[in-house]
Amino acid sequence: MARILIIDDDPSMCGFIERMARQMGHESEQAPSLQEGLEKVSAGAYDLVLLDVCLPDGSGLDVLSRIRESGSLPEVIIMTGSGDPDGAELAIRSGAWSYVAKPFSAGAMRLPMERALQYHSEKTARRGDMTWSRAVKALRSGGIVGGSRRMLACLDQLAQAASCDANVLITGETGTGKELFARAIHNNSARSEKPFVVVDCATLPETLAESMLLGHARGAFTGADRTQEGMIRQAHGGTLLLDEVGELPLTVQKAFLRVLQERRYRPLGAREEITSDFRLVAATHRDLQAMVQEERFRQDLFFRLCSLTIGLPPLRERREDLRDLASFHLSRLCQKSGRGMKGFSPPFLDALESYPWPGNVRELIGCLESALAAAGDEPTLFPDHLPIHIRIHLARASVAPPTPDPPPVQELPAVSHAAMPTLCAFRESATQTAENNYLQALMAQPGISIAEACRAAGLSRPRLYALLKKHGIVRTP
Repeated sequence: MARILIIDDDPSMCGFIERMARQMGHESEQAPSLQEGLEKVSAGAYDLVLLDVCLPDGSGLDVLSRIRESGSLPEVIIMTGSGDPDGAELAIRSGAWSYVAKPFSAGAMRLPMERALQYHSEKTARRGDMTWSRAVKALRSGGIVGGSRRMLACLDQLAQAASCDANVLITGETGTGKELFARAIHNNSARSEKPFVVVDCATLPETLAESMLLGHARGAFTGADRTQEGMIRQAHGGTLLLDEVGELPLTVQKAFLRVLQERRYRPLGAREEITSDFRLVAATHRDLQAMVQEERFRQDLFFRLCSLTIGLPPLRERREDLRDLASFHLSRLCQKSGRGMKGFSPPFLDALESYPWPGNVRELIGCLESALAAAGDEPTLFPDHLPIHIRIHLARASVAPPTPDPPPVQELPAVSHAAMPTLCAFRESATQTAENNYLQALMAQPGISIAEACRAAGLSRPRLYALLKKHGIVRTP
């Protein structure tokens, strides 16, 4: 018997789903608001949450991640009365199991409920399996640090990737540890005793990229005075990491696609084809889907790369790991430099937790190196030992002007109660207006790039493009 929570302010809808849950042999509870729903999720263990989008105290999409990361890690099915493709995309990107539009029949809801509960049951059993638990814990070696829910989910995916031979795409901002995860996949796989070859696509000269990947025969071109084995062949039996694969030139993408499909290729100037049995892991900080839409990345290659996808969270989204990361890397740096172990003062740790870390873990390591140098022989690190740009940021934040008053609430026209819009319709209208105003102001900023707009709004590139198209907003030149 599974436990199901229905977060919806429509009593008839709640009753309909409760009857369906009883027929399926499960027990259910109701919550008419986001606040009550979050309280129930925090206090109890649920296998499945059915979450309405339009609720009296906000949008269900805004708390989807919090519900997914609650104690029992429930699956979430989003319900909404408005067919919104952007909302459906956001729901799936935020981890929802499915997105169902109201009104729906019992059959249309029963199937996703059954599948979500089956998946949750198998996931829970796997997490409880001692063999699997030991495997996940073993993956913490090699510099991967963090016990937050976001990182544990990534470690779970890492263990899955290490147990098979499928292609893996690792995404995340610069400095989040993509190569570290790629090495962990290799080191925990059946290929761990074979080579791990890293190809930095960002530094591959376009004129030599094909030769460096495929290799070449002697005399294949001017200056080729000897036969050269390519990186693909060097990875035979092991793992090939295409780091920053989004920088791979289009001409090389086409050639590499055939290699990926057949594991056979002909080096430049060679007469015969050779084979290479390699496992492919690709990493990128770019939005490859947006690049496909812009025809800057081959769609067929993109589909080949992402058999499995691991999205690494930025450091600002897993602040629970900051102290562990700082302790781990400080210990390593002290040992490397031959100095005695240093300690953190409480204000130093507070400063670390107050900074947004745009450069992620890589920036944190550089910050600790700088602090060690500034501290010299002093046994304890203080905020004064931090790099000047971090201290300036914290100082400016401490004297920032107060948050401006919220915009005035949209007024309703003076009409009879019979002509009043529903609360949900009124809220949707106000949200759309606010969304439009925000995007207009954002894109009107002089010289703002799409990447900068995404960072400012906290949106992915496809999501931003979709919203701009939805509101008919054209970028200011």
